[in-house]
Amino acid sequence: MPSAVLAISGASGARYGARLLEILTQSGWNINLIISREGAINLDLECGITPQQLASQYSAVLENNDNLAAKSASGSAKFDAYIICPASGTTISKLAAGISDNLITRSGMVALKERRKLIVVPRETPYATVQLENMAKLSGYGVVVLPANPGYYNNPQSIDDLVDFVIARILDQLDVEHQLSQRWTGGEVTLAESADTDSTTLTEFEQ
Repeated sequence: MPSAVLAISGASGARYGARLLEILTQSGWNINLIISREGAINLDLECGITPQQLASQYSAVLENNDNLAAKSASGSAKFDAYIICPASGTTISKLAAGISDNLITRSGMVALKERRKLIVVPRETPYATVQLENMAKLSGYGVVVLPANPGYYNNPQSIDDLVDFVIARILDQLDVEHQLSQRWTGGEVTLAESADTDSTTLTEFEQ
């Protein structure tokens, strides 16, 4: 069975992490779950659940973010992927600087040093220049930087639809099959409609 480290850090968006945990465990993944103190606050605010309840609900192994001797801290412990969802600006900055002072950042550094898949999901807007620089640095290290920016072409009808759009993008990076959102086929807009739209846009621009 595939396995992953899933961390929920202090950015708003704990709901994304909780939903990702649900889908991954339903897909047969074993999950080691890490939730920071601030992540737990947001989990309560956004989902009305504690880290212990969330882990128990989906049979995840809950690890203490202060325990640098936990399984997720070791490179010899093999995981297929490491996901920080959501990833706070502070967590991203620490990883970009090579700082591993808690289990979340240590597990991220393990992924970097062992050249394993690491996905970070920032959920903040706007971004400070230093945050953009740090994300660019992580991208250069091979990290998948996947901001929690839902699309609207699927005509979402609920907040859950918007959450699932982002979760679907994460699952695609993990090669996990899903039915969370419709995939673009290229047939949604006909060539004639596209040409008319381009013509109208050009005319408006020229005027």
